[in-house]
Amino acid sequence: PVEQYWRDNRLNMIHEGTHGIQAADLLGRKVLMEGGRGLKLLGDRIAATIGRAAAVPELAPHAKALGAALERVGTATRAAWSTGNPAEALANAVPYMQAFGHTVIAWMWLDVALCALQKGSATATGKIGAMTYFFHYELPKIGAWLNVVESRDPVCAQLPEEAF
Repeated sequence: PVEQYWRDNRLNMIHEGTHGIQAADLLGRKVLMEGGRGLKLLGDRIAATIGRAAAVPELAPHAKALGAALERVGTATRAAWSTGNPAEALANAVPYMQAFGHTVIAWMWLDVALCALQKGSATATGKIGAMTYFFHYELPKIGAWLNVVESRDPVCAQLPEEAF
């Protein structure tokens, strides 16, 4: 279930050390590995779910919102690395990871709702309600996070270590 993935993901941050290390690893290494192959494969899987959900009237608006989020993450990834300078790219890795994670969780919720509807699950109404909540209250947050990434805001990178 989605809750288990979320809890495990939160524990991974503790195991790895810090939120910032996880974010730098995601934006600085994982999305770039093998020429971005893993990121593309993930995007393809998300797009497949979007395509299936778009055909279901009840889920079509959510499919559209997830498609926009996925596109926005791609745009932010390219913007972060537009100069090829790792220090500049990673200056806003934390908001990037937050947006990336919210996009993946939105995908999981859409897939859960799609499966529940297709199987005629008795709990489909609850799953769709939880998904809708996430799409209405959580997914919009990625806009603010990705604005920072796309603008390549330098405030974090410009502060000297002594400031901390």
